[in-house]
Amino acid sequence: MRLLLVEDHVPLADELTSNLGRQGYAVDWLTDGRDASHQGASEPYDLIILDLGLPGKPGLDVLREWRAGGVTTPVLVLTARGSWAERIEGLKAGADDYLTKPFHPEELALRIQALLRRAHGLANQAQLEAAGLQLDESRQCVSRHGEEVQLTAAEFRLLRYFMLHSGQLLSKSHLAEHLYDGETERDSNVIEVHVNHLRRKLGREVIETRRGQGYRFTGGNQ
Repeated sequence: MRLLLVEDHVPLADELTSNLGRQGYAVDWLTDGRDASHQGASEPYDLIILDLGLPGKPGLDVLREWRAGGVTTPVLVLTARGSWAERIEGLKAGADDYLTKPFHPEELALRIQALLRRAHGLANQAQLEAAGLQLDESRQCVSRHGEEVQLTAAEFRLLRYFMLHSGQLLSKSHLAEHLYDGETERDSNVIEVHVNHLRRKLGREVIETRRGQGYRFTGGNQ
């Protein structure tokens, strides 16, 4: 899952980028509201974390521009403690959730997971489940028929994306856009390698190949 972090406080942004990376997210980081306005509208992000106090252009204005332009990406707003007016204005402008600074990293992780599930119609799930698989996002492993399977970081990122888009046909280029940040060289052949690794661990029937089109996650349920 590819996230955009818009935060001008460098120490906090460094910490968040590092933590989110360990959780298997590809993160692009911006500090200026003007840059965020353009990039959030032009890149295929799965979720955006937006601070409201930004240089260049206020975060609320950026959010309003995204929504007015048809950007439906879930947005988690970061606000200063006690800024009730900001939170209300953020929700009115189209924010999906907000988090008050300072916050615990685990709370941010859980809110991100909840927003991503909600965006894919899985809001009632306590954990990510699809086609008989249960993904433990904190431990980055998967269980099938009660048996736990360990995953590499790359396999975890790919399987999480498949499970959030169960049954959908996904091209290699689409997967690469959502699994890597803007600075990483995207090699669609690497996606094929990781798909094969997941098949060896979970069964070849878990991921269907559509020649010339891409992959479809079925979990073995055709």
